[in-house]
Amino acid sequence: MADHLFKHLVVVKFKEGIVVEEILSGMEKLVSDIDAVISFEWGIDIESLEMLRQGYTHAFVMTFKSKDDYNSYLAHPKHVEYSAIFSQVIDKIIMLDFPAVQSKSPP
Repeated sequence: MADHLFKHLVVVKFKEGIVVEEILSGMEKLVSDIDAVISFEWGIDIESLEMLRQGYTHAFVMTFKSKDDYNSYLAHPKHVEYSAIFSQVIDKIIMLDFPAVQSKSPP
């Protein structure tokens, strides 16, 4: 079996009054400082119906070469420091960590 890239998916609802841009710039700096992160994407939901969104507004996806790289990211001092800040500004969170199975490649 071929090795799979490892994905870290986070979906959040931020607390009221949070300056989300500051949180996002902090996250972008974090991932640029940690080599284990091979890609980072994020977005704000603009299409889903509220009943489907359930209050969640932002999604973040990080890609790693392996679960071991993901684990080294989790243990990295900059991630530990940032997680403490991030956890204080979120109202709700969903987090999924999984080996990615690609069934259709980008063109």
